[in-house]
Amino acid sequence: MLIATPAEFTPLLAAHARVLGLDVGDTTIGLALSDVMRSIATPLETINRTKLLKDVALLQSVIARHKVAGLVIGYPINMDGSEGPRTQSTRTFCSNISKHISMPMLFWDERMSTMAVNRMMLEADLSRERRSQLVDKLAASYMLQGYLDSAKT
Repeated sequence: MLIATPAEFTPLLAAHARVLGLDVGDTTIGLALSDVMRSIATPLETINRTKLLKDVALLQSVIARHKVAGLVIGYPINMDGSEGPRTQSTRTFCSNISKHISMPMLFWDERMSTMAVNRMMLEADLSRERRSQLVDKLAASYMLQGYLDSAKT
């Protein structure tokens, strides 16, 4: 179930349950996981997208293994605040997975997350190959941390 605002989303989460952050791309889904106190987001893994049901099965496995109570899904709004094709693609993905995964889901503005993560990796002098391996799960972590920080205030 898609929840409109963080203020409505947070109370729906069980105490001491984790939140999973998703950075949904065309070919991969970056995953990040909160701790049980929902203070720190940690990069988890990257799923290579295949067919919807296989992607859903992998997500369900991660959700069960880590006792996840809700999903925070990166929402790729354009810099001017408008919605583009990637935004619609993310909405469609969320609609499709919600038929198989029943839990609170929140869209979170992910503007600048990939750019910030890429800048950080360049400053760390990571190779292009290593950056491509890490970017999706780090972007998911960056985005999830934004939600966690806002929920604490």
